Amino acid sequence: MLAIEGGEKVRKTPFPPRRLFGEEEKQAAVALFDRAIETGGVFGYGGPEEQAYEQEFAVFLGGGYADLVNSGTASVYTALGALQLDAGSEVVAPPITDPGGVMPVALLGCIPMVADAHPGSYNMGPDELQAVLTPHTRAIIVAHIAGEPADMDPILEIARSRNLPVIEDCAQAHGARYKGRPVGTMGDLGAFSTMSGKHHATGAQGGVVFTKDEDLYWRAKRFSDRGKPFNTDSPTNVVAGLNLNGSDLAAAIGRVQLRRLPDMLVRRRRVVNAIHEGLAGMVAVSAAWEPKGAESVYWFLRIRAHVDRIKVDKNTFAKAVAAEGIPVNATYRHIPSEAKWFRERNVFGKSGYPWTCDLYKGDRNATFPCPNAAEAAETHFNISVHENYGEQEVRDILEALRKVEKAYLK
Repeated sequence: MLAIEGGEKVRKTPFPPRRLFGEEEKQAAVALFDRAIETGGVFGYGGPEEQAYEQEFAVFLGGGYADLVNSGTASVYTALGALQLDAGSEVVAPPITDPGGVMPVALLGCIPMVADAHPGSYNMGPDELQAVLTPHTRAIIVAHIAGEPADMDPILEIARSRNLPVIEDCAQAHGARYKGRPVGTMGDLGAFSTMSGKHHATGAQGGVVFTKDEDLYWRAKRFSDRGKPFNTDSPTNVVAGLNLNGSDLAAAIGRVQLRRLPDMLVRRRRVVNAIHEGLAGMVAVSAAWEPKGAESVYWFLRIRAHVDRIKVDKNTFAKAVAAEGIPVNATYRHIPSEAKWFRERNVFGKSGYPWTCDLYKGDRNATFPCPNAAEAAETHFNISVHENYGEQEVRDILEALRKVEKAYLK
């Protein structure tokens, strides 16, 4: 009998905690305090720890420039700010993402145009990108949701054919690769979240902007620190921006985390590969589609439910798996164009701005139903995974999936 119907659970004990922060991170923070106490000074931002973290982060991505900011949302906001787009510009946004991955577009006076997902994916597809491009498009944001790279080559080909800058939102994809290239390095700028739920963290919150373009780097750095005239001859601030700075304390923690990250990714992939192997013999569920050449890092594990083969809907199936003691999220329907703030244009009071901006010459009434994203959300569920799972956790996940499949298979 299924646990959801009163039967015994497959997994009777909690899954292991991730234990992201340990003694080494603690000692890095304590050492920073000790130095401040010893000297009578303070630690702030832009100091030795932050500079070292930024250099190490850039090395991790194969070379370039990095700017530590205070959140993943701030990293997207800063990357957009570095592009210095005119108000009324259209910016293509991802089909499924955190609100912080889209709101910066509207907050900078630009118009978010939500591209649909590639069929079977949470990520933007090239055909779907092409469908929302207009003469007013000025930039593209591509998110790598769940740690799965988007299919970047055709997306970049489209962008380059129109001379459109690309921002990669890598909040959920630290260390993922596409055809051997790290995500965040293929577009013009990469935006990362380093909050405490991500692959590596700089504390409770944080983010990084990465680019290989030195000019874009200085533009991003100025924008994230109130337009300070870094690398210019100006005696005054040169552009309007916000204080989005990271800190030396965040960087001290992040430096430890960054050293640990490669091993975390190896172990996380090992867990997912074992689950994928076990899924191969199942009928009701399967591993989700990923583009050719993807080396994913699995912020969570997407599972496809073949609803035509089971007697219940996907949500019922997922809830039954969760009842067996497995950490499951039944749905991930975070489509920006379905959100209340987007539909009601709740950005600048009741003005409707930026859609009502006189500078905007596009379709003010455009809608973005995103049927592929909706279909993906309705046919997939997510299992929480991390690098501290072992063989028993893999066995229990697969046993629970087989048990529920057996009960609900047509």
